[in-house]
Amino acid sequence: MYNRKKSSIMVLDFLVGGNMETKENKNTKSRILYMAFVVILIFVAVSLYQRFEEKNFNEFVRSEYQLYTSEFKRDKEVKYSKYDSYRIQSNVENDAMFYKEITVTPNTPYKVTCMVKTKEVKTGKEASIGGAHICIADTVEKSKSITGTKDWQKLEFIFNSKNRTSVKVGFRLGGYDDNCTGTAWFSDFTIESGYQPQDTNWNFACFVFTNTDVVIEKNGTKNEIKLAMNSTDVSDMRQNISRFKSSCEELSKGKMKVNYDFITIADPITTLSYDNQNGYFAGPENVEKMIAPYLEGKNYDHIFVCLRLGDNEHQKDIPVYDWIGLGGMDYLGIGFSNIRLPNEERNYTYKYDTRVNTFPEEVFIHEFLHSLERIAKENGLQRPELHDYAQYGYKEERLEGLKEWYRDYMNNNIKTTSGYTGLDSKVYTMKPNHEEDFDYSYKIEEFKEPSNIIEKIRQVISKAFQNASVIIEKKEENTM
Repeated sequence: MYNRKKSSIMVLDFLVGGNMETKENKNTKSRILYMAFVVILIFVAVSLYQRFEEKNFNEFVRSEYQLYTSEFKRDKEVKYSKYDSYRIQSNVENDAMFYKEITVTPNTPYKVTCMVKTKEVKTGKEASIGGAHICIADTVEKSKSITGTKDWQKLEFIFNSKNRTSVKVGFRLGGYDDNCTGTAWFSDFTIESGYQPQDTNWNFACFVFTNTDVVIEKNGTKNEIKLAMNSTDVSDMRQNISRFKSSCEELSKGKMKVNYDFITIADPITTLSYDNQNGYFAGPENVEKMIAPYLEGKNYDHIFVCLRLGDNEHQKDIPVYDWIGLGGMDYLGIGFSNIRLPNEERNYTYKYDTRVNTFPEEVFIHEFLHSLERIAKENGLQRPELHDYAQYGYKEERLEGLKEWYRDYMNNNIKTTSGYTGLDSKVYTMKPNHEEDFDYSYKIEEFKEPSNIIEKIRQVISKAFQNASVIIEKKEENTM
């Protein structure tokens, strides 16, 4: 029997059932499309994040001498710790660094450390203090450098803020006067502040290089110049550094004390530095490898390098400008001076004689005062130029040279129409800083790495706002 009601219900079920299957298919397709979209989105996000991680330099600014020459990258394969290392790779010679500007307290010592690994790092110059190192950008202040292929090692850089309120601490592959090739990895940065000591005991290292063996190019021809000190020369240097000790204490009227080590080195100086103002001289880069072993574990505040650059036979081979001493240089934060022996053997510059010269240590005094002059300038202390003695009414005396000028200069006792001038007594406490100045240090979180994804996101947002602010500021400057 045909049941209209039942048939109607079956038709209705068929129709509704069919519609329900169609919706399920649509939902299934939607879910598949949604999941595919999510997978693609995750893939893109991961790719972008990995790309970000490679290029994320944690708010460091990247800088190069030759733009777009070196590669800056975060390396997750070569790491010292859990954090990706910071890699600089220079396939052609370049001076590259990444740096961060930090706030500092004036006249305060700071110590920056990091771990460094290098591969085939080479300097452009034969005699160089470049390589992988820590530095303050736009200055000559730096740590020691690492070259060649070396496994992870700790690098330490101690500096004084002087009269600055901020500095740009950089991690560098190159040098302020040289370029490098190779690869350097940097990791695990720390910074801490110490305490400036107030003692006025200065420690000096007096290096006497008894041999010079250099090749000088003159008029397109290379000439090998071999020079040597004799026993009298060495004896003169020994006597003068001893007299220097006594004279510093006497001329400063007890404002400073001097201790020194006298070191003779027979290995020859084989390279010289040159500039148009001073001619040839021995810079830190020319003697670093030979003096470094003597500096380990020593807290020297100033270095003298005594050398011969000419004699009666070779006085025309090395063009000598009008100087017998050269000061004001710096080596790893330590004052650095040249003491040059005269070409003429009978010269009495460094010989005590009651009839000719009663102040033979004058060159040592003069070159050291150039370092104090530089320290005073860097710390914002007023002082006259060391060479301006004639402007203040002083002149060289036959037996004592400029001894009276040095005495008044070191005691702020040079008379002027507006009072007295000279070195501020504070300068005697502004010695180079050493490890012992951080016995009671304060850790600073300037180089802290983001430790989780939330901190990284915050860093990205912060960086975006900083970049936007810079763009807005530049646009405002351009519209002014």
